[in-house]
Amino acid sequence: MGIRRIVEVSDVSLRYATAQGRWVITATVLGSAVASLDATVVGIALPAIGRDFGTGLATLQWIVTGYTLTLAGLLLVAGALGDHYGRRRVFLAGVAWFALASALCALAPTPGTLVAARTLQGVGAALLTPGSLAILEASFHPDDRSRAIGAWSGLSGVASAAGPFVGGWLVQAGSWRLIFLINLPVAALVIAVALRHVPESRDPDATGRIDIGGGALITLGLVGLTYGLIQGSSGLPAFIAGTVLICAFLLLEHRTAHPMLPLGLFRSRQFSVANLVTFIVYGALGGALFLLPIQLQQVSGYSAFEAGVSLLPVTAITLALSARSGALASRIGPRLQMSLGPVVIGAGFGLFVRIGSSGDYLTEVLPAVTVFGLGLAINIAPLTSTVLAAVPAEHAGMASAVNNDVARAASLIAVAVFPAVAGITGSAYLHPAEFSAGFHTAALIAASLCVLAGLLAAAAIRNPHEPAPEAGFHCAMDAPPMRRATMVTDRFGRPC
Repeated sequence: MGIRRIVEVSDVSLRYATAQGRWVITATVLGSAVASLDATVVGIALPAIGRDFGTGLATLQWIVTGYTLTLAGLLLVAGALGDHYGRRRVFLAGVAWFALASALCALAPTPGTLVAARTLQGVGAALLTPGSLAILEASFHPDDRSRAIGAWSGLSGVASAAGPFVGGWLVQAGSWRLIFLINLPVAALVIAVALRHVPESRDPDATGRIDIGGGALITLGLVGLTYGLIQGSSGLPAFIAGTVLICAFLLLEHRTAHPMLPLGLFRSRQFSVANLVTFIVYGALGGALFLLPIQLQQVSGYSAFEAGVSLLPVTAITLALSARSGALASRIGPRLQMSLGPVVIGAGFGLFVRIGSSGDYLTEVLPAVTVFGLGLAINIAPLTSTVLAAVPAEHAGMASAVNNDVARAASLIAVAVFPAVAGITGSAYLHPAEFSAGFHTAALIAASLCVLAGLLAAAAIRNPHEPAPEAGFHCAMDAPPMRRATMVTDRFGRPC
């Protein structure tokens, strides 16, 4: 590579209109898309996976939670790795890891192998997710940074919207294994583009020790907690062990000089309440939406493709209205929308109880997903702006990453808890009447939780004296904290 020198990003920062700038956006969008697509695609494929392996609901839960466990546990550590060793390097490692794990998922001969491969997939997603947005923040000229991030947000939203549609089509046209194989060519394209066009950057102030111990404790703690919740009474020892490990994680974060999770952020009441609202709402979302595709396919008789298409209005509404909701919150403050949004989401969940064996789309499914989507559009952007405005600007990246991890942990726990609380166990998902009764119970639980979150926001969230920064739909939740970044170049100023 020749003689290397370290230069400030501003000396070689990219412009949005240049070819290299567009290639960088392409690489980061596709990289984040493979991770976000996987979550929605797998949900649509769960009934087909269950039928193929002849397995019970607990295994389907682990196929979802195995991925989320490692992603949630390692997300903040991965951001620190990118700051220390280079964001492009860690991003590329994550994409390659994700692709290899996807191949293992596609070839999995047993349910246990699939769960293990999904856990490895979560590691890859944790490595690539923070780097996707951090690369944009570090690489683009300040005048073009917002535009680049806006393009990343919009295109990532389109990719997420396509997830249920693509997943349903692949399952129906071929096999559930195709939803994992499709990641391979996308990952190969990302690696090729990133190696050629994406500049390297790192944080010169990130000189402290990486909190590997904290990452290990929180991941193992979540494993124990989740296993205990899924297994019920037989999993009590694991539940206790997981609780102890999480407590040990919090103690370590309090005492270490370079914590993965800066507990000082929670001294802000606004930040703490916003994260509690996040935990409740995203727990309700994770638990109910895990069961919804199964209800549509096993009870209402939808094909995998029809189930995927039926959920498209949710993403269309959130993409169309979230930015406007964020603009409104920036003018009037977030309290009204953070109070109203969860209640509207809860109303959507309440309408889910009308989805039954007839499965009529216009009278049963469409009203529910429309109200649900409106609630998400009302709530997402104000929630984001509240989290970011509750802490000093230099901690905004860490605050958003913490909020993202709270959302993932809530979804993880809810997927483990909701089926048992709703009375859905064992092979109940293979018996339509039994599953439908449990699904309706779960929908009402989710609705109640969302109403509780709305009441909490109304009581505790305060509108700031100054307008909060606007936030869009995909809200940079995964970014590590950005300080001063550097770019590695060769002696001709080209990125290495």
